[in-house]
Amino acid sequence: MRAVPSWALVPSGCAPVVLVAGWTTAAVLEGPSYDAARQTISVLAAHGAAGFWVMTGALLALGVCHLGTAWALRPAATAGRVALAAGGVAAFAVVLVPAPSSGGALRHGAVAATGFVVLALWPVLAAAGPAAPWGLRPAPCLAATAVMGLGALWFLVETNRHGAPGLAERAVTCVQSLWPFVVVVSCLYHQRTNGTT
Repeated sequence: MRAVPSWALVPSGCAPVVLVAGWTTAAVLEGPSYDAARQTISVLAAHGAAGFWVMTGALLALGVCHLGTAWALRPAATAGRVALAAGGVAAFAVVLVPAPSSGGALRHGAVAATGFVVLALWPVLAAAGPAAPWGLRPAPCLAATAVMGLGALWFLVETNRHGAPGLAERAVTCVQSLWPFVVVVSCLYHQRTNGTT
């Protein structure tokens, strides 16, 4: 089994940090008019938003993190690595096709949905078998994909009922940005305990 380089901790660990720091800072810049529970992250990255550059920078950094992690996760199945990289590219695409300040747009929604889908599927596509590191075994991979899929469904329900889509989106994107780090840590632990480099 090919080894994961220790530098993979940097992009995988930075992904959730830059995402949460980005939306937190952008929301503070936007002020009390922004409702994090009811409004999506995309509103913060819309042209004209006070924190536009902060959220845009965070999304670009997230894309770079996913691409770096996909490159480093050599023990993962190729389809999973490609899906994770596609999630990184989707983050770039979200920046290129921003939502209007009202928070809705068909083109932006399609790009964001594509990102949700590929990032929800990458764990199960990355599964490498029962002897693989814990984060690449079939059961944890399937569970991660199920949790992300349920989170995306929750987001759709909240959006359609005009409830709290911002809260649902933050929950699912937190899981999607944190899971690569969990996989990298499990791979590095597996390598250490099995004496592989």
